[in-house]
Parts: sequence; C-alpha cells; structure tokens
Amino acid sequence: MTQTKVRLWNVDEYHRMLETGIITANERVELIAGQVIPMSAKNPPHAATTLCASDYLKRLLAEVALVRVQDPVQLSQYSEPEPDIAIVRIEPRKYIDHHPTPNEVFLLIEVADTTLETDRRQKAPLYAQAGISEYWILDVNKFQVYVFREPSGGGYKQEFILGENATLSLIALPEIEVEISQLFP
Repeated sequence: MTQTKVRLWNVDEYHRMLETGIITANERVELIAGQVIPMSAKNPPHAATTLCASDYLKRLLAEVALVRVQDPVQLSQYSEPEPDIAIVRIEPRKYIDHHPTPNEVFLLIEVADTTLETDRRQKAPLYAQAGISEYWILDVNKFQVYVFREPSGGGYKQEFILGENATLSLIALPEIEVEISQLFP
C-alpha cells in the first residue's frame, strides 16, 4: 500500500484561496491543523443560543473585553478556526490588521446542538495546544456548559459541566460572574 503525503495549508495560503475565489465567501469553512474543514450548518437552536449568549456577554463585558461572534482567531500558522463566540482583549482598532491570537484571547465558546462530540474531541485539543486558558461548549440540548481549563499539550487538565442554575467566573476576569441561564434562550 502506498502512503500519500498530506499537504497542509498555512494561514497565508488559506487567505490567498479566499482572495482568489478558490474558496468563496459563501462556503462555510475554517482552517484546522492545516486542513480546510467544512463547518456545520446552523440550525435555529444554535443560531438563537449564539445570539442570546453573545448579547448577554456583550452587556456583561462592556468596557472590559470585546465579544466577537463567528469571527476567526489565529491559533497558529496552520489553524484559524471561527469559534461561535470569542472573548478577547480590547483592541482600539477592532483587530483591523490581524485576527486575535492566543495571547489576546480570554475565552473561546462553541455552541453545540449536533456538534458536541466534535467540539469536545477536535476543538478542545486544538484550543488547549494553542494555550487558550479557557474554553466553553454551550450544549443547547441540555442547557449545560462544558468548561475546559488548564491547557496542556494534548488537552485540558480540568473539565467540568455546569447546569443552567450555576454561575461561573472567567479565569481572566474573575470579578465578573456569568449566570449560565442567561446564555440560553
């Protein structure tokens, strides 16, 4: 059996594919570990939860952090995912010249309805490897938040699940308490 060498794409090549139309603006894809991966379609519970959570976090974190919705973050030379919500440092020009990098990210959030296992098995290790200190998955089916903290090479050392009646403080912003129930419609 002949083994085929996989060609990985870097962020610059990925951007050139977008600029030249090889990948169109209508295609929902993201660059993960050098591969251009299709993103799942957003059904109504996913869209409603993303809107509800981002609106709540924008009010809660006004003047403290920027809340970006379904925008890229550049984790490395080979990964530029588009998390559903990214809580990032305030940047006066709103990241006009670059996408936020791991040292500018406080928290990444994925919203899961049909993608819970992918978000746990693919995104969590990716975010941990990049050094993202905190990652949440909002499970729209059970109104729970999967919390990942303490990144290490292959994953997070700390993982726990909180129900909708809990509150949670961000590692980077411990003075701010997030009411889990407010993240869901």
